[in-house]
Amino acid sequence: VLTMLFVAFPAWAQDSSIVVQCPTSTKLNPDGDGIKCDHLVAGDGMVTMADGYPQYIFSFARLRLPGQGGAPTDPDEYATWTMQEGLLAANAPAPTIVVDEDDELFLSLTNVGMAMRPDLFDPHTVHWHGFPQASAVFDGVPDSSISINMGATLTYYYNAKDAGTYMYHCHVEATEHMQMGMLGNLFVHPRQNKLPNNTNLFESFATNAANVAMGGTTPAPPADTGAVHSNGDKYAYNDGDGTTAYDVEFPIQIQTFDPDFHDASLNVQPLPFAGMDDRYFMLNGRGYPDTAVGAPLPATNDPLGTPHVSQPVDSLVVAATDDRILLRISNLSITEFYTIGTTGLPMEVIGLDARLLRDDEGTNMYYTTNSLTLGGGQSADVIIQAPSTPGTYFLYTQNLDRLSNNNQNFGGMMTEIRIN
Repeated sequence: VLTMLFVAFPAWAQDSSIVVQCPTSTKLNPDGDGIKCDHLVAGDGMVTMADGYPQYIFSFARLRLPGQGGAPTDPDEYATWTMQEGLLAANAPAPTIVVDEDDELFLSLTNVGMAMRPDLFDPHTVHWHGFPQASAVFDGVPDSSISINMGATLTYYYNAKDAGTYMYHCHVEATEHMQMGMLGNLFVHPRQNKLPNNTNLFESFATNAANVAMGGTTPAPPADTGAVHSNGDKYAYNDGDGTTAYDVEFPIQIQTFDPDFHDASLNVQPLPFAGMDDRYFMLNGRGYPDTAVGAPLPATNDPLGTPHVSQPVDSLVVAATDDRILLRISNLSITEFYTIGTTGLPMEVIGLDARLLRDDEGTNMYYTTNSLTLGGGQSADVIIQAPSTPGTYFLYTQNLDRLSNNNQNFGGMMTEIRIN
């Protein structure tokens, strides 16, 4: 099977179609500051569920750019290397993407094909969910943009102007490809993080407002609290009052699998769309107790015999006493709404769907809760104040029948919050 797949990608095809674009300067960033480049491949692979069951997936993986970490610089060699490194390298969830406001992101996506299903010729895209893309061609929705065929590469361009928690996924045959695992965390840090030392946040709000003309959005100014920015301070949004400050942040993505659907994809059987029944309930592609493992999990049943890491994003939340913890929670389940709650640690919701909770008069509309319900495609920014004494707490779904790994009764959509 693998020999047939390599024959389908001769050297001339790789040379002509796997081109990763990464400029050193642009009109917006002539000195190169604020330019970020990334290279993802789309293909298939295997992951292991928390009950030990191997699951076939479609997803993305991150590759090094030409010349980075030993990656070839010659275009022909890099094309061949991309195919070799990208086969069966799919991650669940997909690699996390992090940028700063005002960054220009050049994201190249190469479709390496399905090594375990060479009869499939699915195109793929990247859809940055909720991003106000100025050009439809880069939006990833096949109806109005480009889909990437096997052996081809497209470089997406994004000019990040709005801080917040987003997500991304493949939008081709979205129900199937998202169920199969083609989704990942994505968030944007605010420009407020880059203020000079000892800057008054309220006074800096006018600077943020000036960026509205460049395509960004800024909420109404808050009351002047006298909050001052120091080097190293971190915020979830351009708040102007310091109320979204945090010490540590963790992306937490809700994701679910129907094992029958995945097995049918692997075994070349009709896909049970109408009867889709998710029975693996996960945070960042893992069910409990794997969520509490603060390290990558290995792939299983890799026909290439190479040690691809397929679950690199853990779900363990670790903080020091008295830390402010920012959870960037998103839901990309295609079948259900989910309610996420905590034990003993109230959650302050400061943002929803990549927007600061503030009204038109500048009043903060944050609220405190111990449960949060999100539908597919929604996100929330939540701050938890760590207590002054060490302890272990839980973040879990309050849909209690989802605290399972298929037929294993204890597990599922739950992780630990460890205060050290």
